[in-house]
Amino acid sequence: MSTAPEIVESAELSGRLNWLRAGVLGANDGIVSISATVVGVAAATSTVTPVLLAGVAAVVAGAISMALGEYVSVSSAADSQRSIISTLRRLRDTDRHLVDEELIKAYMRQGMSHETARRVVVEIGEDNALKAHLSQRYHLAEDEVVNPWHAALASAVAFLAGAVLPMLTILLSPIAWRIPVTVVAVLVSLALTGGLGAKLGGAPVMRAVVRVTSGGLLALAATYGIGLALGVAVA
Repeated sequence: MSTAPEIVESAELSGRLNWLRAGVLGANDGIVSISATVVGVAAATSTVTPVLLAGVAAVVAGAISMALGEYVSVSSAADSQRSIISTLRRLRDTDRHLVDEELIKAYMRQGMSHETARRVVVEIGEDNALKAHLSQRYHLAEDEVVNPWHAALASAVAFLAGAVLPMLTILLSPIAWRIPVTVVAVLVSLALTGGLGAKLGGAPVMRAVVRVTSGGLLALAATYGIGLALGVAVA
């Protein structure tokens, strides 16, 4: 029977796609939050130094916040995974029949008959029963507990990667053109990352592109308006 290996491979592929989608979302956060910050400051002043200071502060704070949030979230998930694996191990040692019956039910929920599911469990054997149970009921692999440090680092790197574009655009563009050039660059990059995220998730690409670019444009308009109003007020 090849059911269990196929399910494990499917879970591994799903995990990789989830990581990639998380990276895309992290990059989106970096693009939107940093571009909104620097555009807002640029609307309030024509000098470069305040924009640079605000941008760098936002990049550092955003990357740390993303990493910390991901670490806490994934640590909780990892604790839950370890608890599930530990519980199943104890059940396997103390009540093997119960573990087998739960695995049979899991296979039956996939459409197998009771007899076929029981034969599959028998053929899997004691050595692979725990792996099959984890993959069937929880879509987990015994040796693939998520690492919170890896998740935190990946989240911070994704955020930094997204933050690079608006920072470079606002700082390197001519003063008179820096805001419109940054807005265009941000909308193009959001369209690309939004489309990629939708494609990975199997969602309609155009709808996702419109949604993410509209959200980014709204954020830019809000901070630009606030910066412009504050700049006029201070002047």
